[in-house]
Amino acid sequence: MTLEPEIVDQNDHLHPATGSDDRDVTNALFGRADLFRWEQAGAVEQLVECAQHEEHTIRSLALGCLDHIDAIKIEHLMRALADEHRDVRVRAIELAIGFADIDLSSHLFDADDLVVESAAWALGEREAATQEILDSLSKVAVEHEVSICREAAIAALGAIGDEAGLPAILHGMTDKATVRRRAVLALSPFDSLEAHAALTAALDDRDRQVRQAAEDLI
Repeated sequence: MTLEPEIVDQNDHLHPATGSDDRDVTNALFGRADLFRWEQAGAVEQLVECAQHEEHTIRSLALGCLDHIDAIKIEHLMRALADEHRDVRVRAIELAIGFADIDLSSHLFDADDLVVESAAWALGEREAATQEILDSLSKVAVEHEVSICREAAIAALGAIGDEAGLPAILHGMTDKATVRRRAVLALSPFDSLEAHAALTAALDDRDRQVRQAAEDLI
């Protein structure tokens, strides 16, 4: 879909955009104005069309508008989850939390770190997981090269609270300080001897915030 680029001045008069260098920006501005108007009017057809707009910001905003009016469907999210732009994939992941039939675990291995982090967070928000999902989260928690992704996976395993995720959380207790702090918090649902031993050891951690988190839990 291609919207005719227009911009709005301070008096709310529409004018054609000028200059090819500004085309992407004015397309985005015009699209936002239309999106909010169509959201208020409940214009589902137009919003669905905008979800396939050439500008990724419009695609992402359109998904949010569809969600606001309770008109977003699985097919809209599935298309967005395969979008070429990471921001659209991230928005789709956020909106897919309540759609249990949509498998988000494959996005734990996305090429973009922000998508991986978002997928881990979303899976943790669901609070229920299959063994396959637990295995995938554990793999990210232990092996991912980017620490924020390891943190997110550990947080998700803690939120889910399944014993199958405990080894990966315990592994996080040997990671860098930010990951260790996250691992301490993720141990809160567990009442095993291993979890208690890890918390006790964390009281002597070289990082003050890790020590404080462990003390608060104990």
